Amino acid sequence: MPAARTLVLVAIAWCSLVGATRVVSQDTVFTVASYNIRHGRGMDGVVNLQRTGEAIARLGADIVALQEVDKNVERSGRVDEPQVLGSQLRMEYAFGAFMPYQGGEYGMGMLSRFPIRRMHALRLPDGNEPRVALMVEVELPNARRVLVVNVHFDWVANDTLRYAQVAALGAVLDTVSIPIVLLGDFNDQPDSRTLTRWQQRFRTVEKPASDRFTFSSTEPKQEIDHILLAPVAAWGATTARVMTDTLTSDHRPVVARVQLRAR
Repeated sequence: MPAARTLVLVAIAWCSLVGATRVVSQDTVFTVASYNIRHGRGMDGVVNLQRTGEAIARLGADIVALQEVDKNVERSGRVDEPQVLGSQLRMEYAFGAFMPYQGGEYGMGMLSRFPIRRMHALRLPDGNEPRVALMVEVELPNARRVLVVNVHFDWVANDTLRYAQVAALGAVLDTVSIPIVLLGDFNDQPDSRTLTRWQQRFRTVEKPASDRFTFSSTEPKQEIDHILLAPVAAWGATTARVMTDTLTSDHRPVVARVQLRAR
């Protein structure tokens, strides 16, 4: 099936549930986080998924987007990392594979305290590695549904491939009508076209100006992990923080408390 037709069909599928979502009157406040966990390999070179789970628990988030996640891969002990973390934290989980790797799969994951109603790994244009956007629809306690989209865009300095991924995902998300949380490792700075592509429809959750850098965890000098919300009018007050952890991964996790306004 041609890629353009695939993107259109995905967009139609996500929009089809809008009418089925029950109308509610109250605002909803919940917490989201993004964390590149480097397949559980800490800055000491040791893969310790228990330690990774404990770091995620400290975030206190209801929904956590994870990048660089292994499933049954040799380098991480052939464990199903999303399943193990989900069990450890008593959260539902989803996984989207980028590619086969060392006898298993390498990709990204999502953890949620709320029920996961649907998930789809949207294939993006290849960069220096294959990439997907992990799209997970969750049902909030008041029965509203939001689409949480986890991204890990191409990492090289030349943004040509990265922006192709941004454009492909944007073509789908521009047609989605339910509220969206877009978050992850964008591998680019706030003033880049990777980020400015979303400005018309999305609101960026601002980090504290004095503590906004997310990479590296030991010498933070770059702000490349972000949380965005759409449509702008659907979201109220937000607060965000970048957590200090110099051991668990080479990224610092970002946590945001967000308010979804009543319809």
